[in-house]
Amino acid sequence: MQIFGNTNGLKASQVRQLERLGRRRLAPEQLVTQELARFLTELTHEIGRQVGVLVDRRGAVTHVMVGDAHSISLPDWGRMRAGRGRLRGLRCIHTHVDDEPLTRDDLTDLALLRLDAMVAIGTQQDGLPGLAHVASLRPANADGTAVDLMRPVPPAQLQLDFREWIGALEEELARQTRTREVGEGERAILVSVTAGRSRDEAEGQIAELKELARSAGVKVVELVTQQRSRVDRRTLLGAGRLEDLVVRAFQQDVDLVIFDQNLTPAQARNLGERLDLRVIDRAQLILDIFAQHARTRDGKLQVELAQLRYRLPRLAQRADLSLSKLAGGIGGRGPGEQKLEVDRRRTRDRIRRLERELEKLRRQRSARRKRRERRNLPILSIVGYTNAGKSTLLRALTRTDVHVADQMFATLDPTSRRLRFPREREVIVTDTVGFIRDLPRDLVSAFRATLEEISQASLLLHVVDVASPDLDRHIAAVREVLDEIDGARTPEILVFNQIDRLPPGVGAAIADRHGGVAISALERRGFEELLRRAAEMLWESQGEANGTGGQKNGLDGNRAAISAHGG
Repeated sequence: MQIFGNTNGLKASQVRQLERLGRRRLAPEQLVTQELARFLTELTHEIGRQVGVLVDRRGAVTHVMVGDAHSISLPDWGRMRAGRGRLRGLRCIHTHVDDEPLTRDDLTDLALLRLDAMVAIGTQQDGLPGLAHVASLRPANADGTAVDLMRPVPPAQLQLDFREWIGALEEELARQTRTREVGEGERAILVSVTAGRSRDEAEGQIAELKELARSAGVKVVELVTQQRSRVDRRTLLGAGRLEDLVVRAFQQDVDLVIFDQNLTPAQARNLGERLDLRVIDRAQLILDIFAQHARTRDGKLQVELAQLRYRLPRLAQRADLSLSKLAGGIGGRGPGEQKLEVDRRRTRDRIRRLERELEKLRRQRSARRKRRERRNLPILSIVGYTNAGKSTLLRALTRTDVHVADQMFATLDPTSRRLRFPREREVIVTDTVGFIRDLPRDLVSAFRATLEEISQASLLLHVVDVASPDLDRHIAAVREVLDEIDGARTPEILVFNQIDRLPPGVGAAIADRHGGVAISALERRGFEELLRRAAEMLWESQGEANGTGGQKNGLDGNRAAISAHGG
């Protein structure tokens, strides 16, 4: 049997003793025996290094390890995973050079590898076994305890039927798994790691991530936040918090971990390997929401382009490591690299085809805009942070059937309707995709054909959720995207929506402070002032605004004739 670890400097007789460990067997009901414990500690006393074995549930030794005086490294299982909600079916029995308890490294290995148990046997000065320290993972529990630590006793006094004990533990894990299967959606832990940001800002970001997850149909089972002076470049989280995350993911039987930060390809790979779970970042979560909500062919093409651009630099990190082992050539050339290159080439080819199709879409939209310009129809474009109530406003203004949902990015495909003002004047009102902070650049680029509608508008209705504690940051995020798509120079009206969620007068005061208009699109309140100001800004240059202010019946509630328009 192969011996894992540090065998340098060992005598041939000592190596043979290690090899003989691989032929030992335990009864299935035995966690560890006094005989095995003594063999391990005497060998440790002789070589001055930790020695250990991995034992399966039939009692067979599957691996033999040797470390140094302070630690022992377990074999790398690569991509081999334990089943959902299940332990790996192996227990680690190893020695400590001194008679000391389980270390943090021991508990980390227990959690990361989902071992049945971690056993550390102290070595006394005469080489005989000291106390046996035993730890195991706990299923989800009310007090949140991650690990069970048994009372240390000499190995001969361990009164435990291991087969019965591990069966009961697996049954409890299986029961929790059966419970989750009656629910809907994937289960996820959300993680936010911040550096140099206030607690309020960090809480706002994790709340937004939770809302994004809900819109994606994900069930959030736990939130994990960490504020650090400096973010770890490899895994974002510190080692201790990462270990805790592994245990919590195991206990909560989650399917994936979602990070609020946009991860580099290397970070995503490192975290996936450490957590043994799917790991996605904020950008990928937003892309997934867009993919779910895209209804038209144009929308689906734009989402696919954004997804492919996001995935292309990550293909190398996602390549199956087993393929590189098949290569056998210098520099790893062979089937693994060939498959990666094929994937890259196909992805680039598909990106080019999508770009050509979307260029046609851009020209078609440009032609429609020119036709509207010839008819001298102003364009009123509704923009704003996602889920601020833009589609609700369009529906209320035009009294037409527009898809509305209490979800982020419920609207992806542009919607246009005619809105008739008094004195036989008409405008085209358009609603398009909402914005969000740090909107993935791949999305902005892919949706440029759609977002160009905004840059060509006569006036922007910038909708803001007046009840949001982050409204100032939302306004700034929207203006940042507008600047990126050349829409920042278009005149805008700040429309503070959802005053119905605040005490009387509070929403109006906030709107006044920002020079905006307070409305409730849901209750159709505040429309008179909104439309009066829109009329002033749209037709002021033509000297026609003066006649609009007194026509309350034409503005309030928008009782004028309205017709749907597909442009």
